[in-house]
Amino acid sequence: MKLSARNLILVGLLAALAGGLFYASVRTVPVPVDLHVVARGPMQVTINADGKTQIRNIYEVAAPLTGTARRSPVEVGQRVIKDETPVAVVEPAAPSLLDSRARIQAEAAVREAEAARHLAESDLRKADEDLAYAQSQFERVQTLVARGVSSITRLEDETQALAIARAARDAAAAGLDMAESSLERTRAALIAPEGDQLAGANGECCVVLRAPIDGTVLEVDVISERPVTIGTRLLSIGQPDDLEIVADLLSADAVRLRPGARAMVERWGGDTVLEARLRRVEPVARTKVSALGIEEQRVDALFDILTPPEGRAGLGEGFAVFLRIVEWQADDTLQVPLSALFRRDGGWAVFTVTDGVAQLTPVQIGRRSETAAQVLSGLVPGAVVITHPSDAIGAGVAVVDRTTLE
Repeated sequence: MKLSARNLILVGLLAALAGGLFYASVRTVPVPVDLHVVARGPMQVTINADGKTQIRNIYEVAAPLTGTARRSPVEVGQRVIKDETPVAVVEPAAPSLLDSRARIQAEAAVREAEAARHLAESDLRKADEDLAYAQSQFERVQTLVARGVSSITRLEDETQALAIARAARDAAAAGLDMAESSLERTRAALIAPEGDQLAGANGECCVVLRAPIDGTVLEVDVISERPVTIGTRLLSIGQPDDLEIVADLLSADAVRLRPGARAMVERWGGDTVLEARLRRVEPVARTKVSALGIEEQRVDALFDILTPPEGRAGLGEGFAVFLRIVEWQADDTLQVPLSALFRRDGGWAVFTVTDGVAQLTPVQIGRRSETAAQVLSGLVPGAVVITHPSDAIGAGVAVVDRTTLE
């Protein structure tokens, strides 16, 4: 039985549909992936750390004695000149008040000192009389010897007696000076704490401290007048342009750095990246608890800022910065993205793409930065690797570049 043309068309359409369904059921659909071409180029391995600036040499001015610090003659930010600009004025401490017992004891000590002075005055008068008598005896004997009436031996005895009398007179005078000084000292204990007691005969009453260096006042601890003890810090002075950076590093990172290591200073507030150089790593680490509650060994590293002051205007003491410290760098090395690497049989591997098919390729890597790893073997320049491979990727799986589907 012959089929009509209309039936033939329907049969053909059904056959084409069945064939299309069969082809769709048996064909392999390529997996969309992200691809990257391996190439050679410069590479840096850095240690990143937060840091802060600090003035290299800060001079602290402290009170040299216990007393009262007058209101500060300088302000924060003021320029000072070495040995010229007064930066602090300290008055000596006034005498303290005496209680009843201490006053009675002090008054008794004054009376005792007055009696000692009267005794010393009496000793001095006696010594003067003895000296006058010895002097007259010496002169009489000297006259008799000149006339030939007295002997030379007697003149020698009178000469010795005169010398002894003079020495006794000098000792008595010294004793009187000691008694008067003791009396002044005991009377001083009774002086009341009055303001005019601090003024000397020449009108000078205070210790004036002058700037130890040419610089800028960084901080004033004692602004208004107040009592201070010896050693109390009054203010600090430094040179704001003489900055360095201190960074808090993990001790495991710090041991990989050497003095002179280059560092890039970012996020300091300016538009440019500052240059710095590692001067030294402190020899002693300390235990510090991280934000996650983990104990870490931290150590301070000090960096010299190489960028001149005009290139870092506004940067001052205690400012926060971010450091990228170069641990290792190469101008021309083969590298692959870290996102393409995964562990395989105790080593590293990537998926390369050849003719649209993924191939498992073991690789050996060296240094690793934040985004890439140095390739020592397993890949050549121009090789295409899959980044962020999913579980759907395996050896022999057909893949397609995701960008071609957009």
